Amino acid sequence: MTTGTTMHGRVVLITGGARGQGEAEARMFAAAGATVVVTDVLDDLGERVAGEIGGSYHHLDVSSESEWDAVVADVVARHGRLDVLVNNAGILRGNQLVNETLEQWELVVRINQTGVFLGMRAAGRAMIAAGNGGSIVNISSVAGLEGVFGSLSYSATKWAVRGMTKVAAKELGRHGIRVNSVHPGIIVTEMTAHFPEMHDEDRRRRTERATPLQRLGVPEDIAEMVFFLGSDASSYCTGQEFTVDGGMHS
Repeated sequence: MTTGTTMHGRVVLITGGARGQGEAEARMFAAAGATVVVTDVLDDLGERVAGEIGGSYHHLDVSSESEWDAVVADVVARHGRLDVLVNNAGILRGNQLVNETLEQWELVVRINQTGVFLGMRAAGRAMIAAGNGGSIVNISSVAGLEGVFGSLSYSATKWAVRGMTKVAAKELGRHGIRVNSVHPGIIVTEMTAHFPEMHDEDRRRRTERATPLQRLGVPEDIAEMVFFLGSDASSYCTGQEFTVDGGMHS
């Protein structure tokens, strides 16, 4: 994390915080003194993470408007404020255009895109009402920066997150609320366990050699960027996309 940066007195809500990138983000904010609210649909794992970092856990289906409103209202009622929202929750599904089903398309859009919209809206309203400013960090992907073969619905939602971030940054800036997106490359998590690089050693070595930094990413790489954007160290950054991919897409 940014050396010497403290988050004491700040309240941070992280979606998809039960494992992977979300868990790493939760642990990093908690280590800096923040009050961390972990949310997920994986209740057992989420409660474990929250318990280990001294935070709290809420079940949250990010595609549910009523659940978003209830969770944010509870956070404000308990803590008096919400300073940072990390829209980390998402799913990875892939199909080529001609093979994509409407059912899968709607599922991916509901979680990856509508979930981010609902989160930004709920948190934005709470942050405006509190008058303390705030930071919203949306996790997109390198698939939100370029076309990725065989990932139509996923790429569409990650491009949408990038665009929504820029609009929200312009609308919320006058309230002191910053909104930025983070674009991970290949990160070793449960979500990417099916990637060839994760179970084919030759494929992994080739991918690492093709990456300027010569390795695949780990959740802490993303957590460091998210922490920076959630902290005062990035106080003049808004409406921007931050790529964390070892230089692969430079």
